[in-house]
Amino acid sequence: MNKILLSAVFFATLAACQTAQDNGANGSDTMLPQTTVASSDTGWISLFDGTSLKGWHSYGKAAPGAAWNVDSNAIHLNVASNKGYQTDGGGDLVSDSAFSNFDLKMEWNISKNGNSGIVFYIHEDTVKYKESWNTGLEMQVLDNDGHSDGKIPKHRAGNLYDLIAANPETVKGPGEWNQVEIISNNGQLDLFLNGTKVVSTTMWDDNWKKLIAGSKFADMPDWGTFKEGHIALQDHGNDVWYRNIMIKKL
Repeated sequence: MNKILLSAVFFATLAACQTAQDNGANGSDTMLPQTTVASSDTGWISLFDGTSLKGWHSYGKAAPGAAWNVDSNAIHLNVASNKGYQTDGGGDLVSDSAFSNFDLKMEWNISKNGNSGIVFYIHEDTVKYKESWNTGLEMQVLDNDGHSDGKIPKHRAGNLYDLIAANPETVKGPGEWNQVEIISNNGQLDLFLNGTKVVSTTMWDDNWKKLIAGSKFADMPDWGTFKEGHIALQDHGNDVWYRNIMIKKL
């Protein structure tokens, strides 16, 4: 086979793989890719093996709630048994491990009219803090057009919830996969959505305290103060899917 033909075969194969990856929706498409295998050589650690919920538990529990399952290589919250703003047998799904400085990547897919979030720096003390978001920061996951939170400027997808609005807005709608990267390193916090930096701020300085004082977390004295904590996928009572979850310690 000559070099020109070889090159054509290579790029055709690459294009086909990319098409298969882009076709996934709501965890139901048969063309979903396998969960990315993280490499110890690069420092990346996989937080989801694509087949089980090993390494995760519901907030304040020893194991994941029954509403959390694995669907077509994605973690899925099944809200068939809705109870209040959360799901019966659900609760926020929390990583067993805690992290300080990190680079976190994953993909999410929200249901129509849905709401969820990626919460981090959680201090899991259920005696003092009833919910994961009583201590943890949240990158919002939302159907902006279908959910009422989309009408609130600092509650839209990609936002540092209730503190800083995403700019620009690069979110894809329900049924589509969104790529997220959260980098936290020595107080510098950067949020990326679909390859674009949408939030950048410095934590724990005087300006950070002012942001909190002007937010719904103002009456939570420990909120946003922890420099190490767990990561959670939020149960807000709506179907949501997460996949390709990996982290690198910085």
